[in-house]
Amino acid sequence: MDSILEKNLYFFKEHVGLFKASNNYDIYDPESKNIILNCREKNLNPAYKIIRMFFQDFKRMTPFEIDITRLDGRKILKVKKRFSLFLSKVQVFDENDKIVGIFKQKLFPIGNNFDMLDKNETLVCKLKGNLIGWNFKFIQNNKEIGLVTKKWSGIGKEMFTSADNYILEIKENVNKDNAVRLLILAAVICIDMVIKE
Repeated sequence: MDSILEKNLYFFKEHVGLFKASNNYDIYDPESKNIILNCREKNLNPAYKIIRMFFQDFKRMTPFEIDITRLDGRKILKVKKRFSLFLSKVQVFDENDKIVGIFKQKLFPIGNNFDMLDKNETLVCKLKGNLIGWNFKFIQNNKEIGLVTKKWSGIGKEMFTSADNYILEIKENVNKDNAVRLLILAAVICIDMVIKE
């Protein structure tokens, strides 16, 4: 696992765009305020671009494939979703395109919830959010191991663009070499692309 995944704080900044189809993000180290990772959406079908630009209500149904890379282009992981009508299933792959986990959206309890599974579809932790809030918790064995919150960057920017910014905190009790860190990092993309679009 890449050493950059040993950090406990990440700031996700979505690229600004009034009429944009693809989603791209930069990930910053909040302490140094330097960009440490890039997230770029790849291989977006032209038909899905049109749906995303002109039929916003259907945007979350469209598939996506986003690579998270170091600044030199070296891939850390990939987050991928196929077309879905109702409940989404998101796959997470490592730098060698081997599956490391799956997010399965839950209908109940009511809210924005996912089961986060390993490659064998064994439950690793749960992602829990509420219907209207911007706070999401990662729960493992009834303990919080991470938190995602929305970082407001100014009311005008948020109202007139589709850019969202998030702070990800991975708790100190998560070992630096624990593979759940890959899933937690990928979950921020899942929150923005599946729940909050």
